[in-house]
Amino acid sequence: MATLRETDLYPPVKAWLETLGYVVKGEVGVADVVACHPGEAPVIVELKTGFSLQLLQQAVARQAVTDAVYVAVPRWTGKAGWRSFKGNVGLCRRLGLGVLSIHLEAGAVQVHCDPAPFRPRKSKLRRARLLKEFTARAGDPNAGGMTRETIVTAYRQGALKCASYLAAAGPSRGAEVARATGVARATTMMRDNHYGWFERVDRGVYALSESGRAALDA
Repeated sequence: MATLRETDLYPPVKAWLETLGYVVKGEVGVADVVACHPGEAPVIVELKTGFSLQLLQQAVARQAVTDAVYVAVPRWTGKAGWRSFKGNVGLCRRLGLGVLSIHLEAGAVQVHCDPAPFRPRKSKLRRARLLKEFTARAGDPNAGGMTRETIVTAYRQGALKCASYLAAAGPSRGAEVARATGVARATTMMRDNHYGWFERVDRGVYALSESGRAALDA
């Protein structure tokens, strides 16, 4: 199979723009593709055989010429390819760039987003969750940049307090653990047993499991 080149993307992109009434020329100045229509700002398309930082940098630089800047890449393959492509489309939206995918065999162009100012929608729920975790977490137990598997959350801190109490006091009722540790949801934590640290020995009574002892010794 021949190596894919950026020039392979040009014919379908040019044909698509011409169907929209544009006059299209390749390699004008620093732009891969320039399309003009009387009375309108020029459209610039940057061609690449795949998403890259260089592509985004070039496209953003073209915004000094016109707001109508697109990036064009070959159509994705497979589910993993779609997930990656979808993420890149989201990034391009934030940069105010349009995105085109090219189905080379069919010579078809698909528009995934047009250039437009990005206005992020804020999520009050996500902000509340973030601040709740920030406030509930004791101290600063994690170094920024750690992997998710090693993050010490407020939930984990509470579970460790419950485990420490059971290690010292032995099997105890949830309400007793809550009072002694200050972990209001102690009973729920031990019942749900997210980490496998607790064992139910009687109704409302919990003890420390071997996994829990190992976690405290770690």
